[in-house]
Amino acid sequence: MTTQTLPPHVPADKAVRLAYFAREVVKDCPQETLIPEMHRTLGPITYVTNIFPGDKPGWLLTGFDDTMAMLRDADNYTKNGMGQWSQSIGESWLVVPTEVDPPMHTFYRKALNPSFSPQKMAALKDDLRRRATDLIDKFKDRTSCDFINEFSERYPIFIVLDLLGLPQDRMAEFLVWEKQMLHSNDWEVRSDGVRKAVDYLKAEIADRRINPRDDYITKLFDLEAEEGRKWNDEEVLGHCFNLFLGGLDTVTTMLGNIFTHLARYPEQQQELRENPDRIVLAVEEFLRVYGPVTAFRIAARELEIHGQKIMPGEYVSVSTPVVNQDPKMHDNPSQVRFDRKAAHVALGGGIHKCLGMHLARFELQTALEEFLKAIPPFRLKDGFELGYFVGNITFVPKLELQWG
Repeated sequence: MTTQTLPPHVPADKAVRLAYFAREVVKDCPQETLIPEMHRTLGPITYVTNIFPGDKPGWLLTGFDDTMAMLRDADNYTKNGMGQWSQSIGESWLVVPTEVDPPMHTFYRKALNPSFSPQKMAALKDDLRRRATDLIDKFKDRTSCDFINEFSERYPIFIVLDLLGLPQDRMAEFLVWEKQMLHSNDWEVRSDGVRKAVDYLKAEIADRRINPRDDYITKLFDLEAEEGRKWNDEEVLGHCFNLFLGGLDTVTTMLGNIFTHLARYPEQQQELRENPDRIVLAVEEFLRVYGPVTAFRIAARELEIHGQKIMPGEYVSVSTPVVNQDPKMHDNPSQVRFDRKAAHVALGGGIHKCLGMHLARFELQTALEEFLKAIPPFRLKDGFELGYFVGNITFVPKLELQWG
């Protein structure tokens, strides 16, 4: 973006295109290279010309405190339509509750929180364990596995499809849509994935209206919004889309990042094998260093951060991978240490803290427990070239592990 095309309030020295948001595969671990470099070279707020999918611009905050202040400020920052999901297909529903501002957000969370309480999610632990061991059993007697294809893509998706009452045999198709929506920089590809997922979910919702089942989607029809009003089909769609989108990608991505780290750092893998009681804290540290998502808020009015003017409608980042490595918060922030007990925003903050955070934690903990129990010490497969996809979701597209 040249100085001529920058908005008038954006100084040329604060505008940059960043390799971290290039949406391509790089060879070196970005958590150890690109992110520390950003903290060394950028100020607390930078105008990044390619920060949003489609190479759209927005403001990058690098500081933990600045980000938390924004997450707690629902008056000055809106999430209304932030992901541009429905807009991309010419519709206007919101992702529920992720893209909804107060006061409606309060009604939605009050209705949804009981279904995602720690107690409710803990009750799924046996099912999580069964799903994990069923997948591991298929390759544990070999000496290698394609971790993404054989485990991390399938395991969390089983859980979400079970929850929504959707067919497991369409998993491969759902994965294609999810990759179109989340891993592409091409808005035509992204919109095609959104359209397919939305058309499918609309048909499922319509079917439940006619033929109620004992499943989560049917139960959504009984939830109440303001003044006891029942949810309408757009609200049910917005929530199902939220679970479909988040449930099919975030845990998959985290598992790939975690197991890549353990394959690269055998001493830490061995530490968890010898001390499985450290897995709970290890998951929090992995979330801090490898939390993959850069999301956004939208300025609701003219604002100022560190002397920089931000205009209404401009995007301001909640870049969890960057913020979680704030050197003002952590000593050697790119280093994984299982005894850190460090604060992080990998699961959001403020009123929009992740609805499924307890489920995500249990999924990650259970996967680690069962994999380390069943599989001998593993490493990257001989000859395998590791690559990292950088963008709004940072992940390893392929991970081949070897043991024995």
